[in-house]
Amino acid sequence: MEEPEAGAKASEPGASRVSRSSRGGRRKPTASPGRRAPGHRSAAGQSKADVPQQTQKGKKRRKRRRGRKVFARDGQQPGQPAAGELPAAKQPAAAPRAPATRRNAPDAVREHRPSPPDKRAEPARRFEAGEQPIFAALDLGTNNCRLLVAVPGRPGQFRVIDAFSRIVRLGEGLSGSGRLSQAAMDRAVEALKVCADKLRSRPVRRARLVATEACRSADNGAEFLARVEAEAGLTLEIIDRQTEARLAVSGCGSLVERDTSGVVLFDIGGGSSEIALIDVSGRRSPRLANHIVSWTSLPVGVVSLAERFGGRNVTRDTFAAMVADVAALLAAFDERDRIRHLMQGSRFHLLGTSGTVTTLAGVHLGLERYDRRRVDGLWMDNASVDSMIEKLLGWDFQARVANACIGADRADLVLAGCAILEAIRRVWPSERLRVADRGLREGILSELMADDGVWRRHWRNGPRP
Repeated sequence: MEEPEAGAKASEPGASRVSRSSRGGRRKPTASPGRRAPGHRSAAGQSKADVPQQTQKGKKRRKRRRGRKVFARDGQQPGQPAAGELPAAKQPAAAPRAPATRRNAPDAVREHRPSPPDKRAEPARRFEAGEQPIFAALDLGTNNCRLLVAVPGRPGQFRVIDAFSRIVRLGEGLSGSGRLSQAAMDRAVEALKVCADKLRSRPVRRARLVATEACRSADNGAEFLARVEAEAGLTLEIIDRQTEARLAVSGCGSLVERDTSGVVLFDIGGGSSEIALIDVSGRRSPRLANHIVSWTSLPVGVVSLAERFGGRNVTRDTFAAMVADVAALLAAFDERDRIRHLMQGSRFHLLGTSGTVTTLAGVHLGLERYDRRRVDGLWMDNASVDSMIEKLLGWDFQARVANACIGADRADLVLAGCAILEAIRRVWPSERLRVADRGLREGILSELMADDGVWRRHWRNGPRP
């Protein structure tokens, strides 16, 4: 994403080209072809050569300032592609494509779009041209393969310039066999090749590529990662559950408001579910992860639970059995009461980051197609969550497939996710649930940028992080 220097424009009509000697000395102006000679007199009888040199330099500086202001208003630097676009030289040939929704995944690419009010994609208006470093985060989970590429914006924020998401079901059959299946690995490798092409198309300064529960628990997880490196050219890092929980919290910092005292943040994944207890009743640090007082990782997710209990035809008895199974795991979490003293009133709430809660939010809003901008940051009260779970329990498999916010790829998983959510709500009852369409990747990007010091180095005339 190289950009021209601000103010580097073609000379105005009537201007002359100035050459320099090898020693840096200034030669006399020479007329450019088709332009007025330096000695041409204006109507006032004054030539450009007669104007003091300092005055001409001042005019050039003012022109450069005006050029920068125009781009600052547009939120885009000279020569910079719009969010989500590749540079002109890298643009692939256009091909017709169906609208990107959850229903046509895994073959479709679902681009992330900015979602006010969290300012996640805030334009980096005050960076000098050409100085925006690029960072990338990749998360290969049990169910999804996701990539975000971003540049820094305001302190603590960033602007997404490219994204990719595909349901690959890497953990399909893992709970029964203990191994990743050949078909699941093939799907994941194909998705990772797309990610690799996107990463190679940009001068990425720093990237972190992680794999989670499926690769952690599979007997052939290391063998699969070796294949990924050989075929896609990507080296993935298997992170532990504590790191996964911390990164999920880091990615949701802007959704915890200043008047909050306590939060239970949960990330319902495909093969595991991470839960963090957060105390922000005292002085708050810029990093929400610094306020984690306890955490746990349940060895159960939507894929593994649906495979054990069945996800297509879920009766109320089946649903109750799934809730009880998860509740037993939570009962073994000895520190579950660490923030019990903060759980009274509106200053405590749940914060969910997963496909389960975003799906519930989409159904609650009655969206004809999933819209991240309307879902991310949405508040749902207890009655609304109860109503949505009840509605999904009343739908058969085909009705869930027909819903635009669920689709065929999630129709057999969504009720397993609801069972995990219901177990969490019973242990930590709250008046409100906040929905986050963000998490681990955003946490990776925030930590990469903070550790690299980009907000301290590049932000001009603004508050420090």
